[in-house]
Amino acid sequence: MTMTEATFSFDVLRERFGGALKENAPLAPFTSARIGGAADFLLTVKSADELAEAMQIIWEQRLPHYVLGSGSNVLVGDEGFRGVVVLNRAKEVRFEEGDAPAVWCESGVVIANLAKRCAAKNLGGLEWSGAVPGTVGGAVFGNAGAFGGETAQSLAWAEILTPDGREKFTSEQMKYGYRSSVLKSGELQGVVLSALLKLKNESKEEASAKIGQFSARRKATQPPGASMGSMFKNPPGDYAGRLIEAAGLKGTRVGGAAISEVHANFFVNQGETQAQDVRALIRLAQETVLEKFGVTLELEIELVEV
Repeated sequence: MTMTEATFSFDVLRERFGGALKENAPLAPFTSARIGGAADFLLTVKSADELAEAMQIIWEQRLPHYVLGSGSNVLVGDEGFRGVVVLNRAKEVRFEEGDAPAVWCESGVVIANLAKRCAAKNLGGLEWSGAVPGTVGGAVFGNAGAFGGETAQSLAWAEILTPDGREKFTSEQMKYGYRSSVLKSGELQGVVLSALLKLKNESKEEASAKIGQFSARRKATQPPGASMGSMFKNPPGDYAGRLIEAAGLKGTRVGGAAISEVHANFFVNQGETQAQDVRALIRLAQETVLEKFGVTLELEIELVEV
């Protein structure tokens, strides 16, 4: 689809969302790596209902699109994105307290912030996510996890918009695996609107202490600054960072991008970095690890490109 063919389609979005739809919008400021070009259109939505309405229009008009949350775990190409990027800022939260506590939240909520809000209400269960930079929607989509916990354990159900309408999917129906789901595999076309996450009654002090411990561990073992997060999935029975380090690639630079000296599965933006620099490091790591150890490293991040 060319932009000429899609002009009317974007007009439909502009008529509905007005100034929330920006043209030729740089994407780098909305990503944790601070890398990448501009989108033809950037649409900011502030509720699950707005997200659903936007996606229905986008699907009806068959527009090229990408839904962006916190911008972690993504690499935007230097040429940006030809189409509309939907910036998800749907952040309503409602707590269910009692013997079986839970929290309902829209998919644009940053999950680390949610864990801290739960702790403040004497609610635990999400401590593992207290240092995870992504949104609830991203966590549901990719089965985010850390420190022995993961979304699959916490999710009661997620409300997902599919071309057939809104549907609720349980954790079992999401077909979760290691950093995978029915959505991430492409088996199901849909967008996460909201989720109900299971909690447990726990003292504020205990929950906050766990979050603090996990945050300290992450800070001690992962590099500061702009990065995409973990670049590769851990292969079965091993660690991507260990393999990259054993291949002698720690500290390797291409342009402004470098394989971190702190943790080799993190590629950091050291300034004036282009996506092509990161892509070159990705290829180098994959080719070297395959040659030396016979292991194929699979990307954990998503590539957002033309």
